Amino acid sequence: MIINSVLNMWSNSMNNIFTVSDLTKYIKQIFDKDPKLVSIFVKGEISNFKCHYSGHCYFTLKDVGSQIKGVMFKSRAQFLKFEPRDGMKVVAYGQITVFERDGQYQLYTDQLIPDGVGELSIAFNQLKEKLSAEGLFDDSRKKKLCLLPRAIGIVTSPTGAALRDIVTVAKRRHPGIPLVLYPVQVQGVEAPGQIVQAIRGFNRLKSVDVIIVGRGGGSIEELWAFNDEQVVRAIAASHIPIVSAVGHQTDYTLADFVADRRAATPSQAAEIVVPDVFELNRYIKSLQTMLANNMRLYIKQQRQAVRQLRDNKVFTQPEKYFADKRQFIDSCMERLEQSVRKIIVAKQHDLKINTEKLAVLNPLAVLSRGYSLVRTMEGQVVTATSQVETGQQLEVILHQGRLNVLVSQAGEDIHGK
Repeated sequence: MIINSVLNMWSNSMNNIFTVSDLTKYIKQIFDKDPKLVSIFVKGEISNFKCHYSGHCYFTLKDVGSQIKGVMFKSRAQFLKFEPRDGMKVVAYGQITVFERDGQYQLYTDQLIPDGVGELSIAFNQLKEKLSAEGLFDDSRKKKLCLLPRAIGIVTSPTGAALRDIVTVAKRRHPGIPLVLYPVQVQGVEAPGQIVQAIRGFNRLKSVDVIIVGRGGGSIEELWAFNDEQVVRAIAASHIPIVSAVGHQTDYTLADFVADRRAATPSQAAEIVVPDVFELNRYIKSLQTMLANNMRLYIKQQRQAVRQLRDNKVFTQPEKYFADKRQFIDSCMERLEQSVRKIIVAKQHDLKINTEKLAVLNPLAVLSRGYSLVRTMEGQVVTATSQVETGQQLEVILHQGRLNVLVSQAGEDIHGK
């Protein structure tokens, strides 16, 4: 009986055997039918985050007790305003289901929300850190504003209060400076592209000397166009100085950090850019007064210098000036003559000594004592009889005159040689 029961049980179990695929599909159906798992919020810390080249994002969501795999497909990930990073605490919204190939349940994520910090705030800080590392916010690259611009470009909404404030202040301060409006949307999806196009348009035309880019205040979502990376880079690349005028005093955007000057309000931007015509007139008058005073002082100083020259004894008593100089010249001439005489005496003494030395060495002086100099006709001095032959013609030089002689007989050397 027992054996039969076991066999029957075994036979029934064999009829209920699942393949791995069938079992996985069955479990997936259970997950997909559970209303809690179809639409669920899960809070945890991101780890092993990876964005595939396809645009799909894969990550693990964990806490101290467990973890779950997550995936966010490109169709959803492209709308993320911040970059998820490992260690970031988030709330993920989506559906828990089974990935049949691996037999693993995971969270198919439709939305990621930073836990405790707004999504836009994280995106703002991440982009700010990135652009700051590139040096886009450095003071060294900021351009100076000109004192008196030929024309002022305005990039803002044509219907906003910001334009009205800028025009009112500009016309009050200097009505003669032209204002050129490039109308754009200042919020919404199309706003960043229009702002970039406006900045590039002014740079291409080169018709203005400074650009005001701004709008009135609002929430971070309303001001987000001025945190767009394309807008920030367009401001940084502008050859024309740009003044940002976004929001009110407490509102800061990335456009404020990259702009050459930041104004707390659009009205303040106009005050920064447009010089006060009355202040300019006062400044010009002060320059004129300063110039006149400096000219008077300069003329006074030059007149005093002329008087000093006129009163100099060179002009008032030139004979005394020249008398002193003549006396000085006479003194110099006297010293010069004394020096020349001393030099002449010394040279005459030297000449006498050298003359006496030359007289001693002069061969003509020897001839004056009765000696003579005998030379061959070729000019060779004869000092021995062996140098001549009988019948050879010689020249004999005396103290006074010379003789040509013919050797009749060569005698012996007086030394017996």
